[in-house]
Amino acid sequence: MKSASIPSLRVDPELRAAAESVLKEGETLSAFLENSLRAQIDYRRTQAEFIARGLAARKDAKRTGVYYGADEVLGKLKGKLEAAKASKQK
Repeated sequence: MKSASIPSLRVDPELRAAAESVLKEGETLSAFLENSLRAQIDYRRTQAEFIARGLAARKDAKRTGVYYGADEVLGKLKGKLEAAKASKQK
């Protein structure tokens, strides 16, 4: 597949300097920007999926009348965490 360009981005000199100040050894500003763009795309997709799951759960709860309290949910999550830690120690 052919590569495509992203429009140039004009920024304040301070922002450019800040970005350059956090570059890893051998990393280019272009690579940093590409990685940042990929991370932001992934974050927004994950966020949209999370919201969609929450809205679907709310709809399902309204339909069924079955709701779970925070203590119950946190208890189940704590149990899963403890089980994962126990299996990791084996």
